[in-house]
Amino acid sequence: MSLVRFLAPKYLRFDKTQPFITLSALLAFLGVSVGLMVLIVAMALMNGFDKDFERKLFTMNYPITILSPFSDRIDDELLKTLQEKFKSLKFSPYISSQAILKGEQGMGGAMVFGVNSALEKEINEIVKDALKEKEIDGFSLLVGSGLAQIAGAKSADKATLIFTTAEAGGLSVLPKIKRFNIKGEFSSGLVAYDKLYVYTSLKALSSILGYESGKYDGIHVFSSKPFDDIKALKSTLPVGVQAIGWWQQNGNFFSALALEKRALFIVLMLIVLVASLNIISSLLMTVMNRRSEIALLLSLGASKAEIKKSFFLQGMAIGGSGIIFGVALGLVGIFLLGNFDIISLPADVYGSSKLPLELSTLDFSLIVTGSILMVALSSYYPAKKASEVDVLTTLRNE
Repeated sequence: MSLVRFLAPKYLRFDKTQPFITLSALLAFLGVSVGLMVLIVAMALMNGFDKDFERKLFTMNYPITILSPFSDRIDDELLKTLQEKFKSLKFSPYISSQAILKGEQGMGGAMVFGVNSALEKEINEIVKDALKEKEIDGFSLLVGSGLAQIAGAKSADKATLIFTTAEAGGLSVLPKIKRFNIKGEFSSGLVAYDKLYVYTSLKALSSILGYESGKYDGIHVFSSKPFDDIKALKSTLPVGVQAIGWWQQNGNFFSALALEKRALFIVLMLIVLVASLNIISSLLMTVMNRRSEIALLLSLGASKAEIKKSFFLQGMAIGGSGIIFGVALGLVGIFLLGNFDIISLPADVYGSSKLPLELSTLDFSLIVTGSILMVALSSYYPAKKASEVDVLTTLRNE
């Protein structure tokens, strides 16, 4: 081990006769550092945008939804049973219908939800922020900002909802039309929902659609552990009633996001791989330059294992220091981007002007582990070639 500790630092020092070897080692160090920094920041950005989008999507889609194709299966009795049995969950019954919202300047298609605003605010942060201390009562509406802009319907204005449900009128059948007061607007950060969703009171929508008192289309459920709670809910629900999780409603979309993230990880990991190839070239040049010294050491009693360990340790020193420096640069980059307005995003598109950065422990572990493996493999081959130097031939020729 004393020989290994002597040789590794010796071969890492700057050699005036062969400066290109030192330059190659320096480039390998910088390549690993920069590649690791880019990978850490990119994965933090990717993960941050994914998590931010998931949070917004979960708010509007809800972790679990209870529904039934039979209109008489979901009622106050089932709601009360679920509330008593699952104290940790929050429930909000709803009625839904499609309609056209007509404002002062135009009209647009709408998905109307009749909700109990007190219960809805407990599970929907967007509705809670929009209403604050107010409630949706009577024939009042909470309209998505995108739809309000299309229809020209502002807070304190009146708007008309034209429902697809028809009613008899004279000699013809007419759609149901009702005038509403606009209580406020909400903005979820997702344009598709802001241009479509409208909330009103349960009582108002049930009276328009002719629902019996205490009957609902479904129940939205908030759960911090939906994967576990959905199993317990399914075992409790009566026949004909089902519970659906967000991952079942949007499975293909999140699978595509996961695939995109995996592909980005692999592509950026190639930067570290290319940088680690410089370690191979640097060590091979060192081996070729030190062939006579290696042969002399072997002839004086040094073992092949000691020579191999010396060059392997040299490669790990170059790559390992690059990994440590790259991790430090990456974490500093995340701190700077997350706390200072270096890059500003359009808030009307992304919902926030700051970059969403979130580096998961799993991603960080995979990045560091993958980098260490690449550096180790890059160091092994030159170290192996150094231990295979032909002593007799080398000493005779050199």
